[in-house]
Amino acid sequence: MQNHRIKIICKNNGQSITAPIGTTLNEALLLLQVQTKSPIVGALVNNKPTCLHMGLYKNKTIEFIEQNTSIGKRIYVRSLVFLLHKAIEDTYPGARFRVEYAISNGYYCTIEIDKQRISMEQLKTIKERALQLVAEDLEFELFYQPRKQTIDSFSNQNKHGVSNLLQYKKSYYTYHYRLGNLDDYYADLLVPSTKYLTTFDICPYFDGFLLRVPKKTDHTQLEDIVQQRKTYEIYKEHVNWCNIIGMKNITDLNALTKEKRSTYIKVSEALHEKKIAKIAEQIIEKKTARIVLLAGPSSSGKTTTSKRLSVQLAASGVRPLTLSLDNYYLTHDKTPLDEFGELDFESLYALDLPLLNQQLQQLIAGETITPPIFNFKTEQREWGKPMQLKENEILVIEGIHGLNPELTASISDDLKFKVYASALTALSLNDHNWISASDTRLLRRIIRDYKYRNYPADKTIERWPSVRRGEDKWIFPYQENADAMFNSSLLFELASIKRQAEPILNEVPEDSDSYPEACRLLQLLEFVVAIPYGEIPQTSLLREFLGGSGFHY
Repeated sequence: MQNHRIKIICKNNGQSITAPIGTTLNEALLLLQVQTKSPIVGALVNNKPTCLHMGLYKNKTIEFIEQNTSIGKRIYVRSLVFLLHKAIEDTYPGARFRVEYAISNGYYCTIEIDKQRISMEQLKTIKERALQLVAEDLEFELFYQPRKQTIDSFSNQNKHGVSNLLQYKKSYYTYHYRLGNLDDYYADLLVPSTKYLTTFDICPYFDGFLLRVPKKTDHTQLEDIVQQRKTYEIYKEHVNWCNIIGMKNITDLNALTKEKRSTYIKVSEALHEKKIAKIAEQIIEKKTARIVLLAGPSSSGKTTTSKRLSVQLAASGVRPLTLSLDNYYLTHDKTPLDEFGELDFESLYALDLPLLNQQLQQLIAGETITPPIFNFKTEQREWGKPMQLKENEILVIEGIHGLNPELTASISDDLKFKVYASALTALSLNDHNWISASDTRLLRRIIRDYKYRNYPADKTIERWPSVRRGEDKWIFPYQENADAMFNSSLLFELASIKRQAEPILNEVPEDSDSYPEACRLLQLLEFVVAIPYGEIPQTSLLREFLGGSGFHY
């Protein structure tokens, strides 16, 4: 009888049990008596995401996924999208529902009903149907079958957004989900049934609606809506860029990569340059501006953006001087600690604010200063060459805290022009599977850390949640303070970084805590057709991460 039992090790509580072969994860959850602060929405089985109703047939190490984790939130939100898709299909058959991007602590979505924008009354009807589906406790059925059979099935249903996407998967088998009588494909795990989806809302938002989701800290409460009109406008501009090139989903990108990649690379880079030139004009038009503050989250391309902006300012007859906030870091013995007792380099107070403000005041007054240089190898401060800000010169300062008013509290707003840069992509796998803007930045950082800092992907991924917490606290609350926004994403970005990212991600070992995230990113890149590295211009912002830039860093 012993041969008919398996050993299950649980990472949540450190317990292990023996159980009959075929024990489901739901049954194992009861046997292990795992206690959590938020609902269990799935499990990692040998570090691979797995549905709770799946059976176990060999010895396994499992970790149950809580809703309030980053993986758990993705599972919950993707499940909400399928719930909405079903509610829309039930109430307005044939309507086109699309999830565009994350914004305002929710997800911006659009629905076209008979090619018309959705009304308040229609939105109310959809919500009522979604709540009914939650009460019905319908199962998200998982089907695993040959990929070609899945493609044919979706083609026969005229769901070509799915069938075209799955053409790019290389696996023999693939999976899809069914809710009631509706089939769909989702790139992430879903919750077991609709009863899990008790906390959500939908409300009008600009030209579409906002899907509101639970708070990270309290799964029973909705995230507060943060007004982000400027961010919405920059996203809208990006959607227009996509329309210019004829690209909305990954399948469009792949088609262009095969047929017209030279053209769309040139157009994408030209759109970048045009936007940077426009920002330079805005700076010059503000005749009192002496300091340009360029901020943005990690791996948003701030350094290259500042260099290209400096070129455009010079082309307009204004000489730029540059200053990096990284050089104003305090030594580690003076760096504040985060809530986990670790050095908090994302904090505003990791910078020497008194010295920065003193030197900025001196520069504006026409005095000469000697700026610091922080030596990251010795973790000590050194000193650079003397500099002076003359007439017809402007100071360009780049760093994550540039838009925080406290950074330059002693400097009048009349003297400042604030620019926010971030990689905001509106490109999707298909209508119901959006690509997170933070994924683009994470892939950039993984490549940069590996190439230039000898830092393996698992360490970068491990550090990423801390980076994101710092962004939520120190960067995103101030992004709407910007006088101008620059979207640093490029439409061909995933195609250009695929070949460098994949081998780095494949080095992450299966027993690493970073393995599930590495697999998720690899699955994203699997859908993308790569472009040759040599076709990326030397002035491209992507060269900051991939190497071979014409700029000196």
